[in-house]
Amino acid sequence: MRETRPEGRGRSLRRLFAVALPSLALTVAGLAAAPVAGAAQPAAAHPVTTRATQNAKALTAPDRQIFHTTGKAGQKVPTTHLCATAAPGHASCFAQRRTDIKQRLASSLAAAAPSGLSPANLHSAYNLPSTGGSGLTVAVVDAYNDPNAEADLATYRSQFGLSACTKANGCFKQVSQTGSTTSLPTNDTGWAGEEALDLDMVSAVCPNCNIVLVEAKSANDTDLGIAENEAVALGAKFVSNSWGGDEASGQTTEDTQYFKHPGVAITVSAGDSAYGAEYPATSQYVTAVGGTALTTASNSRGWSESVWHTSSTEGTGSGCSAYDPKPTWQTDTGCAKRMESDVSAVADPATGVAVYTTYGGSGWAVYGGTSASAPIIAGVYALAGTPAAGDYPAKYPYAHTANLNDVTTGSNGSCTTSYFCTARAGYDGPTGWGTPNGVTAFTSGGSTGGGGGTGTCTAAQLFANPGFESGNTGWTASSGVITNDTGEAAHGGSYKAWLNGYAQAHTDTVTQSVTVPAGCRATFTFYLHIDTAETGSTAYDKLTVTAGSTTLATYSNVNAASGYSQKSFDLSSFAGQTVTVKFTGVEDSSQQTSFVVDDTALTTA
Repeated sequence: MRETRPEGRGRSLRRLFAVALPSLALTVAGLAAAPVAGAAQPAAAHPVTTRATQNAKALTAPDRQIFHTTGKAGQKVPTTHLCATAAPGHASCFAQRRTDIKQRLASSLAAAAPSGLSPANLHSAYNLPSTGGSGLTVAVVDAYNDPNAEADLATYRSQFGLSACTKANGCFKQVSQTGSTTSLPTNDTGWAGEEALDLDMVSAVCPNCNIVLVEAKSANDTDLGIAENEAVALGAKFVSNSWGGDEASGQTTEDTQYFKHPGVAITVSAGDSAYGAEYPATSQYVTAVGGTALTTASNSRGWSESVWHTSSTEGTGSGCSAYDPKPTWQTDTGCAKRMESDVSAVADPATGVAVYTTYGGSGWAVYGGTSASAPIIAGVYALAGTPAAGDYPAKYPYAHTANLNDVTTGSNGSCTTSYFCTARAGYDGPTGWGTPNGVTAFTSGGSTGGGGGTGTCTAAQLFANPGFESGNTGWTASSGVITNDTGEAAHGGSYKAWLNGYAQAHTDTVTQSVTVPAGCRATFTFYLHIDTAETGSTAYDKLTVTAGSTTLATYSNVNAASGYSQKSFDLSSFAGQTVTVKFTGVEDSSQQTSFVVDDTALTTA
């Protein structure tokens, strides 16, 4: 039991506590906004809302936020490579399964949670919303057939509380490279594990998305290329590829035949053999996805990342292509041709993800490899919305580099030109421009999708008095919340919104209602500082941030840290509506926690 202290001093006289703690557990939600009064709503909106609501609850449930650590960054852990090394003209899948963690069937899991990163962990680490993806389709292209794909996906989603994604409800489709749903390729235990990993990662990142699994009849380049074209023909605007092989002189021809699909975000794994370029990651038309080690950290983000590298033969791929031309949007000067990678995400098996597979596997296991990072990034592209027609979305992160987590430590081998294999500030080969920090870096800036813009929007700041410097103007707030009290420093200027900090049961709110113009992509940001006298890992005092009926995030005394950190959320789904943005701080009757908000913004583009 906590000791209950006397009420004691007021806010301006109390001692400030700055505590940096490991886990920043963002809770992101996908609840549909309340409709504008009198606006007609399509009948089909109800099933979509139900699905999004369930997924939002799953991603915000406290037990989903727990991080089940399985290793340390760069730690050598025993794994099995699910696919053999590719022969010339063929591709190998890059999935790796941990062999030191006992696999368990769902029926034997009991009350224990699976090991490895969960959907909620990935959303927290990459600051992802669950408001996007509804009505969009992500395709996964692999070789051979997994006969248990649909059933295993159902187990994965059920375990983490995500909505069902089945053939029956139209969410899931499994086809051959010719589009057949009945004449599927030969079963293969290795590629089946790859397919399970890919499907689970797309589901984790974009649970509102539909998924189509396109299975090539073999792992040769031609069959996989035909499957790639079939995925696009089926309407997918996002295609994930977790396979590849050595570069060859004929790859530029394959570029044109199979990967030149403007208006489609095609992600490709960078490879798992450490430093060295691989194809099709080096295609000028795809997003090459490198791999990181992802661990919790005592910083404002709550997570840290470094280059995934275990040994001279294991780690994320990277390098300068020997054959593919350099796309115009890639500006590094050390490589005259296409440089790999563009962005990155978790891939280290030591900090790997939870996956469920029963064909060639025995249930729950921990997986890694850049086979994990490619579908993660495909899901992020889907959350960001449909790419602009004619674009090659690999260029988007290059226009939004400030909206990525820059990975600056680690290397994946030895190289003559340092950044080809060594992380640094800004662009480098192993991690590209970095890992997702929200979805802004994966948007064209004017494309449609996720309920957002149409490209006809005028850029604007929608909040009145966003920095609180005019007191309560534009805001409705509890008494004393908007203040220039020097007991807490402002992020900018003199005023800020200081919620709670009384060391007694107390609730504070601050709200503002704005109308997001139709056709606009909208981004909501604010700076937050939390200090507390609480100790331990129990969340006693909480700040909830909402937009209409959608819970965007919940913070607590556990997230206390020195200084301010900026938070960012995509509110494009509210385009054409009036939405109330609200901060609600609830403090219990014991130790104080102060939630200090400043320099808000709701911008359109």
